[in-house]
Order: sequence, then C-alpha cells, then structure tokens
Amino acid sequence: MPSRAYELMIIVDADADDAANTAVIDRVTELVEAGEGIIPKVDKWGRRRFAYEINHKHEGVYTVLEITTDASDLDDVDRFLRLADDVVRHKLIRLPDSEAMRRGLLAATD
Repeated sequence: MPSRAYELMIIVDADADDAANTAVIDRVTELVEAGEGIIPKVDKWGRRRFAYEINHKHEGVYTVLEITTDASDLDDVDRFLRLADDVVRHKLIRLPDSEAMRRGLLAATD
C-alpha cells in the first residue's frame, strides 16, 4: 500500500498548561507510530486568538503536524482527539500527492 501524507491541526485550550499540550502531541505521536507512520514535522504556532468564540473561549494553542503513513485511515488519532478534554478543535486532511511531494513527504514514483 502506498504512503499517504496528512496534515493535522490541533487547537488545545489556552487555559490548559504546557504539559497538557505536550501530552496531547505525545499521544498523537504514539498512535501514529503504532500504525507504522512517522511525523516528520511538528510546527508549534503558539497561542492565537480565535476568529469567533468557541465554548466561551477566545484563545487556543495551535500545533500543526505533518504525518506520513501507510495506514488507510487515522481513526484512532481522530477518536482520541474528539475525546480529549483539552482539545478545542482538530482538523485532519489528506494532502494531495503533488503537495506532499513538494513538501518532501512522499518520494516520487515512476
């Protein structure tokens, strides 16, 4: 099965401490690696203001992960993030192959 590239954005509650944010990222990393995947890049954007109020909150801590995996889905990661108390929102998208190759996440196949 060919590798697929994904981009995952996680927004953690700004009221949570840094350890909670690190714990969420570590757990996502464990789940991806358990599915034979890798996370080549973790981009911590830091605290950002929301465009609109979410659950009576105005700010969150943003982190973007690039994921490469052979797994056909990331259901375990999605389920964990939906159930995590400190996660305000998350968005997982599959990158088009052309964008994944541009970022160096996938090798060109001939």
